[in-house]
Amino acid sequence: MTEKTPKKRVLVGKPGLDGHDRGAKFLAQALRDAGFEVVYTGIRRSPEEIAAAAIQEDVDALGLSSLSGAHMRLFPAVVEALAKAGAPEIPVLGGGVIPDEDILALKAAGIVEIFTPGTPVDIIISAFQDACEKKSAG
Repeated sequence: MTEKTPKKRVLVGKPGLDGHDRGAKFLAQALRDAGFEVVYTGIRRSPEEIAAAAIQEDVDALGLSSLSGAHMRLFPAVVEALAKAGAPEIPVLGGGVIPDEDILALKAAGIVEIFTPGTPVDIIISAFQDACEKKSAG
């Protein structure tokens, strides 16, 4: 009998007051279809709530979605909350309506990858797979 490789666990979160979650729900389903186990926190969560959920759920990666324009504050705040809670190794990926000029600053703040509207879903899934593998190799 062969041993089954456990599914990679990811959390999808919507930090801040952004109530638009269609993209986050689409991503969560696409990740499930690709074989991930997905936890979705729902809308309007604080960075601390998202970090706590990621730790409690023992996820391999965390995906954030923002359409509100607050990504420059909220995405780094999640990275900081993870570090404060003792889990800086959980990779954070982000997506949403994010201007090109913000991408480098977000990556410098610890966001592994940024996705903007129109990014092919297979590129996003591949980035989550890579992030999970890097954490496991860690």
